[in-house]
Amino acid sequence: MIVRPRPSFIQLLFITRGSIVPEIIWHVLAMAAVAAVVVLAHQTWPNVFPSFGGAPFALVGIALSIFLGFRNNACYDRWWEARRQWGEMIAVARNLARQTLVLDGTPDAPARARLLHLQIAFARSLARSLRRTAGDFSGVAAFLPPEYAGSVEQSRNRPDAILRLMGQDLAALRAKGTISDIVFQVLDQSVGRLALVQAGCERIHNTPVPFAYTLLLHRTAYIFCLLMPFGFADALGWGTPFASALTAYCFFGLDALSVHLEEPFEDNPNGLALAAMSETIEINLREALGETDLPPLPQARDFLLM
Repeated sequence: MIVRPRPSFIQLLFITRGSIVPEIIWHVLAMAAVAAVVVLAHQTWPNVFPSFGGAPFALVGIALSIFLGFRNNACYDRWWEARRQWGEMIAVARNLARQTLVLDGTPDAPARARLLHLQIAFARSLARSLRRTAGDFSGVAAFLPPEYAGSVEQSRNRPDAILRLMGQDLAALRAKGTISDIVFQVLDQSVGRLALVQAGCERIHNTPVPFAYTLLLHRTAYIFCLLMPFGFADALGWGTPFASALTAYCFFGLDALSVHLEEPFEDNPNGLALAAMSETIEINLREALGETDLPPLPQARDFLLM
């Protein structure tokens, strides 16, 4: 995720980090080249390469802009909903650290550290699952009880397996009488909220924007940019390649940006900083346990927070 101060006007013209330009630059240049060929052919062989009015392009351009706006709004809603889910997880983790204070001073006081370590493992495991890096298990295993690390690693749904361990620990504490029914219910509700966060993230992760809608807009944008020079070759002359490139930059840029926002958990400059949020949960919970040897807070590197 790009995190940086608002750039100046001059910087805005030349910034590439986090920009969509590197992905679409060759498409934009190709549209400019096509427009230049159309203008040259029209001026050289006007009877073979005729031009026509630009009014239809104005109407189609307005409609295409509206559709692209709708798609970008839908994709941004997915991105923002994913951020809300992870914000909910951070809040639940901090609440759990506070709620488990009832275990301090009891014979089962170490159970508090175990529960909070499981919460850290859950956040790390969910982040890896959403980013398709589930094979990297070392960071998760470090916070799991050694006797359960193997079973969690073999699970097809590691975050859910960790939540079951948390439920088992709470049930054991209730059975021994360490916590009352009311405290158990409060803690179990927190675990249930974590399960809802996981389900919400999986819903976003596994349900893309309908492909037919994406394909329709993608095709229409390319057809529009390819035909546009024929409508403005007479009116703009050699200014047509510039106008075509600018139009392609707007349409292709919005299309490419919506692809980034559609997948908020992917490891790209506009994706969510899942690793940073996981580290934030770890720092908060370890500090709640009284630990002082904590890692530094996540910082953006080259304006990029992962």
